[in-house]
Amino acid sequence: MISSWEPACSLELIRLRAELLQAIRCFFYAENVLEVETPILCQAIGTDPYLDFFSTCQQAGAQETLYLQTSPEFAMKRLLAAGTGSIYQITKAFRKGESGRYHNPEFTLLEWYRQGYDLQQLMGDVELLLSQLLPDGYFSEKAQRVKYADIFYQYTGLDALQFDRPRYSLVAGQLGFSEAISLCADEHTTWLDFLFSHVVQQHLGQAGLCMVYDYPACLPSLARLKLDNPLVVERVEVFIRGIELGNGYYELQDVQQQNSRFEQEILLRQRNGAEKVRKDERFLAALQSGLPDCSGIAIGLDRLLMIISQADRIDEVLAFPIENA
Repeated sequence: MISSWEPACSLELIRLRAELLQAIRCFFYAENVLEVETPILCQAIGTDPYLDFFSTCQQAGAQETLYLQTSPEFAMKRLLAAGTGSIYQITKAFRKGESGRYHNPEFTLLEWYRQGYDLQQLMGDVELLLSQLLPDGYFSEKAQRVKYADIFYQYTGLDALQFDRPRYSLVAGQLGFSEAISLCADEHTTWLDFLFSHVVQQHLGQAGLCMVYDYPACLPSLARLKLDNPLVVERVEVFIRGIELGNGYYELQDVQQQNSRFEQEILLRQRNGAEKVRKDERFLAALQSGLPDCSGIAIGLDRLLMIISQADRIDEVLAFPIENA
């Protein structure tokens, strides 16, 4: 039943969102980063085994499945491979089954790629942008940059790079999370995700901006392996007051590695009973043609607006959250 036709958030927040978008565009204009637009409805979707997606069909001779994008990443990298130079985009993205305090199935992303930047330079870019968007109190101290393995050990006492199931199980029990033993079983990645989200994350960014980088190689996503340490990938996540704001990479350029990761993720999706997907061949062709050396990141703008406005829930900053859409 429709309870109200009115926006769920205040007019003040609607104006604050507009000001935020304008400030972002001014930042990238001054940095000579090109604003682009890519399709929301596409013929392929990512293979991430832990993301669910919305799909639809159109009739064009033969029935064709189309997907609402969970991220503009593949399309933006096709533009990079075509020679655009550094680019950014503010866009809608969609993830099925994600509703809650920090989640709405439809959400707004800021995603950008800096050609010629490594991961440390990208983190500097994030700090510079957020210093212009967030209240001064978030930058009373220099942003914290900490390696994943170090922060994971600090709060769990465990080695994130070397899996030891008996040790992980013992610590989980001591921390009051005995259910992790059956939930995570022999899956190192599942253990890391569980313990990071339940034990580590709430401590991150309590004094300001925190960037966790150099993730375990078993959590690669689209990041390249670190040249001097194959147990690590060049990935970063951004946190403020325990809220994850962004996820970025020093981007993988090797098409064989990327194809292998797709195949592994598709097998994992099959094993988990997730909906079948196929590899994005156009994206792989773009990598084959040559993705320039670059780093990129996606920031959740609804969560950022929550932090700026001190809102407690994401639906407080959305004009029409899913319950009122």
